[in-house]
Parts: sequence; structure tokens; C-alpha cells
Amino acid sequence: MDSVDKKILTLLQQDATLSVNDIAERVSLSTTPCWKRIKKLEDTGVIKARVALLDNAKVGAGVSVFVHLKTHNHEDQWLARFAESIKGFDEVMECYRMAGEWDYLLRVATKDIESFDRFYKKLITEIDGLTDVTSSFAMEEIKFSTCLPLNNI
Repeated sequence: MDSVDKKILTLLQQDATLSVNDIAERVSLSTTPCWKRIKKLEDTGVIKARVALLDNAKVGAGVSVFVHLKTHNHEDQWLARFAESIKGFDEVMECYRMAGEWDYLLRVATKDIESFDRFYKKLITEIDGLTDVTSSFAMEEIKFSTCLPLNNI
């Protein structure tokens, strides 16, 4: 990946609706070579998807909750079942296996505290083997970005 690819990726991260012509102009390429670069970035999986980012509050999912999970079960079969279960929860926006005190971290988006409580009850009843669950409610979003830093890569 060269500096032109990085410029293309930066532009697409900022606005995926830009036309190939607009992108080509901004990175000083003609349209066809620019299109080929974008196609290669898609084909190699660097560009995973082009999506619309929604305003959480305006679509009724304005409460962000970070959920920490612990388990004593670290067998492959349990991990596979856990992953499949988590994928079935629409409220779970992100899930990470962690190093340190907690085994997993979830970022959950819900309408309100009652909605989170329904999610929480479903989570702890559907996933066997959780030994500790704690939740932290976000009071204010200070920074949110989907743009990966490409300057130092």
C-alpha cells in the first residue's frame, strides 16, 4: 500500500459516497487507475464495506453501555458457542476478547435503561459460564470515529 492508496482510503473513510472521478481528481490520478486501485483494495479485503453511519439517538439507540464479562471456561467449543450467541444480539455493536482482568468487552447500544435491562437479562440467561458481568453507562460521547489512522502506517 503506497501513499496514493492511503489518500484514497482516507477519502473513502471520510465520505464513501465520493465518485471515483472525485477521488481520482483529489489524489491526482486519472479515473481508470483510481478505480483499479479501489477495486484492488476491495478485492484484497482492505476495504471491507461501504456503509452509512447513523446517528444513534435519532434512530432510538442513544444509550451506550460497555459490558465487561468474565468466565472460567476458555475451551474452544465454549468460545465458539459464545461468539455465535453474541452475534445474535443486535444490541452488541462490538465484542472483544481481552487480556487483563476481564475476558470480554462489549459495546452495546440500546434505546434506554429498560431496553438495556432486557438485553442484560437475556445475555446472562442465554450464555452459560459467565462468572462476572459489570456494566458502565456512557454519560457523554467525547469522540467517536470510524476512520483508522493511516498517517503512520
